[in-house]
Amino acid sequence: MGTQRLQIGDLARATNTKVETIRYYEQIGLLPAPARTSGNFRAYSAKHLGRLSFIRRARDLGFTLDQVRELLSLSDQKRQSCEAVDVIARQHLADVDRKIIDLKSLRDELSSLIERCSCGTIADCRIIDALAPSPPDSTKSEALPA
Repeated sequence: MGTQRLQIGDLARATNTKVETIRYYEQIGLLPAPARTSGNFRAYSAKHLGRLSFIRRARDLGFTLDQVRELLSLSDQKRQSCEAVDVIARQHLADVDRKIIDLKSLRDELSSLIERCSCGTIADCRIIDALAPSPPDSTKSEALPA
């Protein structure tokens, strides 16, 4: 790409990123502000394209913006040990594993609800019953002041 400059729409299409997201990443400092053309348009370089591609890939993998910021900072230190990067990735993997456990539990609960459904009327629907709030306890209502 060399010295070719991209406008924000070109950068958005090249990285499958919304223009508003690119502006946001600039605002929070993940993406450096580009040079401006004489017409005051943003003029992005290949460096911007590479950095935004990195950000997008990290976000696609579920890294938080803070983790992305840290990974970008580390990626600029080419001769440093990658141990810190490994720590971030391992922490994120542990978070993903916890989410998988939670999702499996959610799946089991939902599956159980569906299995109990007799496909009768809504009045007898076990799924609706399970989602509906429990009626208030009559003994508790008596204790409340009028």
